[in-house]
Amino acid sequence: MQVLKTAEYLQKAGVKVDVRLTGETIDYSGYDLLHFFNLIRPADILAHVIKSGKPYVVSTIFVDYSEYEQKARGGMARLLFRFFSADKAEYLKVIARRVKNKEKIVSPQYIRWGHTRSLKYIVSHAARLLPNSQSEYNRLAAHYKLEHAYSVIPNGIDASLFKRPAAQGERDNNMVLCVGRIEGRKNQLNLIRALQGTRFNLYIIGASSANQAGYYEACKKYAGPQVHFIEAVQQEELIDWYRKAKVHVLPSWFETTGLSTLEAAAMGCNIVITDKGDTREYFEDYAWYCDPASPASIKDAIERAASAPVSGDLMEKIYTQYTWEAVAAKTRRVYAEVLSK
Repeated sequence: MQVLKTAEYLQKAGVKVDVRLTGETIDYSGYDLLHFFNLIRPADILAHVIKSGKPYVVSTIFVDYSEYEQKARGGMARLLFRFFSADKAEYLKVIARRVKNKEKIVSPQYIRWGHTRSLKYIVSHAARLLPNSQSEYNRLAAHYKLEHAYSVIPNGIDASLFKRPAAQGERDNNMVLCVGRIEGRKNQLNLIRALQGTRFNLYIIGASSANQAGYYEACKKYAGPQVHFIEAVQQEELIDWYRKAKVHVLPSWFETTGLSTLEAAAMGCNIVITDKGDTREYFEDYAWYCDPASPASIKDAIERAASAPVSGDLMEKIYTQYTWEAVAAKTRRVYAEVLSK
């Protein structure tokens, strides 16, 4: 969503943009600048950085799933993060995906250099880093003990689609919404546990992760009659869901933002979100925060959000600062600054 919406609104602003997959063979000659997304997958980026000879920027999306891997995930991944550093574990995961899933390693140099060196190379040669928040950049800089030129480019909502409500309609105080892919990192299972035996009706909207079928089955197993699973829907269809629910919750093990939370808050939902990651920079004191490891914490946050009035101040902040139009304008300014040098 971040890639596609950034591209869409850059095009509306007059920038010629192509969206390409890192696994493709790319003729770089037609481009002035490359823009990469997701620094935690350096194996996908490194070869393009070395071959292209073009200036580039990186939307870092620097997430940290180590707590999830250690506490909530099963199997080999949990063992990797228990006995190896996060970077070494990520390196071994790349090798495992190659062996198990025949997944192509785009950058063969990554095998020789390893995760940390590859990532630092990408950072050191970037014209600019584009974290989604100041908090994200601070985590990246502290983790790798580095400093580099950066500009904060937040995530956003499509304000032409999720239009500011003219007035607050009647909402169901017992209706809780969770929009997101059904997978361990999004933590729907603990959400289901949190609301067992309560007055709340929980609607989980999203597709199950292709490689976490067991997690989806566990969610369905623990779900009582008040839990409803809705297949992934188009964004246009989310509007009515956001208008009905009093609370939207995303109790993830980590979020840089939480795009569905931004959308839900813009449409007038009270929001419950994880306290792990960079969410406080976006939502400040307008959200109810929960510990993803604790169903009791999740339940308490939902109870408080359901009984509280909706804050117009958060809606105002989102529509003025966090729209894809504003994101594209900031991104375009960075492009101009980079190319001017």
